[in-house]
This record gives sequence, C-alpha cells and structure tokens, in this order.
Amino acid sequence: MNLNYLDFDYSEDADGVGTFDAMASVQTAQTPALHAEISTVLAWAHQHWPDTCGPSEDGGIWHYDLQGVQEVSTPLMLTFDNTAGQIRAAAGSPTPPRTTITLTISGNADFCGALRDAFAIE
Repeated sequence: MNLNYLDFDYSEDADGVGTFDAMASVQTAQTPALHAEISTVLAWAHQHWPDTCGPSEDGGIWHYDLQGVQEVSTPLMLTFDNTAGQIRAAAGSPTPPRTTITLTISGNADFCGALRDAFAIE
C-alpha cells in the first residue's frame, strides 16, 4: 500500500532498534483520510505482530507513539506607520482548523523490514 499522508524518516539506534517518524498536517476535510491511513498502518502492525506491542525493554517487538494537535491560525494584517515609526497589527479572519499528527513506530529489524515492505517505505 502506498501512503499519501505519512512520509516516514528512519533512524536506528546502537542496539538495532529502528524508528520510523512521520508528521502530517491536514485541513479538516482531509482528517478522516489521514486517520484511515494511520489506522491501516497500526492495524497491519497489530495483525502481523499480535501481542508484541510494547517497549523493547519490556520484551516488546514493536511500539508506537501517536500525538495530535488541532490549531486555528489567525493571520495578522501588518502595516508600517512611517510617521510614528511603528508597526501596526490587526487580526484578520481565522483560517479553518488544521490538524497535525505525529506517528512514531519503532521495532526490531524483522518488524522494520516487514513494515518497509508492506507500505513501500524507503
């Protein structure tokens, strides 16, 4: 499966534990598709590596961290008042909310290789 929203960066520690980090930021209309993509990745991991999700120090094969935030941006209308030598600011109309989600998945070499193959991650 090709991923449309998650673009993973990969790193590996000295113990051979690999970590995939992705961040996606979408507008409200795209949020369900992003949630579905994340759900597909995590459902795959749970299906193919059942009962092994947990920190490696506790015997887990793979683990994940999922975080999110929703933000509304309000642009500032900035002008320079040459007479006063100051910048003047006025709030514009807020933009629609934007959702940003980060997903970190870590695992042993076998798990990382399988995740790469399943989702065409380079």
